[in-house]
Amino acid sequence: MGSHPAWEAIYAEHRLALLRYVHRLTRDVHLAEDVVQDAFLRLWRESHPVDNPRSWLFRVCTNLVRDQSRRTAIRERHSAQPDEAQAESPDEEFERAESVRTVRLALDRLIPRDREALLLRESGFRYAEIAEVIDVRVEIVPTLIARALKRFHKAYLEETSDATS
Repeated sequence: MGSHPAWEAIYAEHRLALLRYVHRLTRDVHLAEDVVQDAFLRLWRESHPVDNPRSWLFRVCTNLVRDQSRRTAIRERHSAQPDEAQAESPDEEFERAESVRTVRLALDRLIPRDREALLLRESGFRYAEIAEVIDVRVEIVPTLIARALKRFHKAYLEETSDATS
């Protein structure tokens, strides 16, 4: 990152603004401190000169907050599942199993690319990651997902009507 006086000036100039920004995003002062510290550490370790440290730091902090939010959501989903399963009555458990079965059958009706796009989206992948995995241009991913959702909805309705027939 260059000389220490330049580093200290960047730190002094941007630290408080970054803390305020991340605190507004997270509403957690301790997490904000961790994120900002991590961003400055990444800047310190950056092997190439950074032309605009302010923009770079804000972008890194934004991405770190997004990553943290995804990890938290995943943890909450996984930790909630066992409690929900224990609290279910036999009827609720049966209905949930039937719903899962219907969703799986509807997914099976989709072409592989639609199914993959929806499952990647549900797994928290960003559009760029989905594009890379299914080998399409990132610009078409939103349209691809919208169409896949429409096809899934139609397949789901067909499955529920088949089940009641």
